Amino acid sequence: MSSATGLRVVVTGATGNVGTSVMRLLSEDPQVDSVLGIARRLPDEPPVPSAEWAAVDLTAESELTKHFEGADAVVHLAWKLQPARDPAVTWRTNVLGSVKVFHAAATAKVPALVYASSVGAYSPGPKERAVDESWPTHGWPEAAYCREKAYVERVLDTFEYERPETRVVRMRPAFLFKEESGSQQRRLFAGRFKPGPLARPELLPVLPDVRGLRVQALHTEDAAEAYRLAVTSDVRGAFNLAAEPPLDAEVLGELFHSRLVRMPRKAARSALAAAWGLHLVPASPQLFDAVLRLPLMDCTRARHELGWRPRYTAIEAVEEVLQGMREGAGEETAPLAGQKVG
Repeated sequence: MSSATGLRVVVTGATGNVGTSVMRLLSEDPQVDSVLGIARRLPDEPPVPSAEWAAVDLTAESELTKHFEGADAVVHLAWKLQPARDPAVTWRTNVLGSVKVFHAAATAKVPALVYASSVGAYSPGPKERAVDESWPTHGWPEAAYCREKAYVERVLDTFEYERPETRVVRMRPAFLFKEESGSQQRRLFAGRFKPGPLARPELLPVLPDVRGLRVQALHTEDAAEAYRLAVTSDVRGAFNLAAEPPLDAEVLGELFHSRLVRMPRKAARSALAAAWGLHLVPASPQLFDAVLRLPLMDCTRARHELGWRPRYTAIEAVEEVLQGMREGAGEETAPLAGQKVG
């Protein structure tokens, strides 16, 4: 049971990009007495030694319920991006696993549930202005990631309706980067065998300029701070999380010192589809379609109600992950395992 002097928090997906940062910040918070990190595979030496750890599959609802007993809050971060070629596998973890987490939290009568949604849950939206949390969350149905994020939002709608006593928070962050996720990001999006040194800006003299390629990013540590604030406050509802500036071809061209070359959407997608078909890249052309349609997010609510402001710019977050890719950076967890580069 939680003590009278502090909170007991359980975090799923505790060994991933966001989970490792959330675990550290919660463990350092004087308002938190104990933190339990749950993951499918635990490292020999957990990244936060002061925390408790448990190896649990998300589909094991009875095990989850046991670990949720006495918790003041559950932070649900666990999510599987790959294999994108087998959506039944990601659906089992992301959707069915989330349903099990929510059921377990209800059975254990956990007072607060903080869920990691995403900008990917949003329906197609504008690139020239930012939208708030009232923008529809139906995703881009052709991309498994967006489809699953949108579906879980509908599951949470029902959960909140049936259990109004539970404080539910939905975080909708932009793309999340930190140096330690460099190897993971390369495996997830660029391919396992892409040499890390190619992430050096000077080796990309030409950058494609594709209409609609304007997205937001955020340093993982800044996202983790928002989760900490959500756990230790009494806020409810959805919160957009992103840093400035939005990343478009012009901004990335300056970052990479590259010359911009206008490329039609169809040509860019065809090239990606060909690489996908040859199993050269793990990121699907459907995800590319979704990225071109993602709206820009207005983060006013997070600033006013959470008191949250990012410490890093979006450019600094990208620079960090590029550094991580070059160096094969990682952590001693399965999702963030480093990769030797040469």
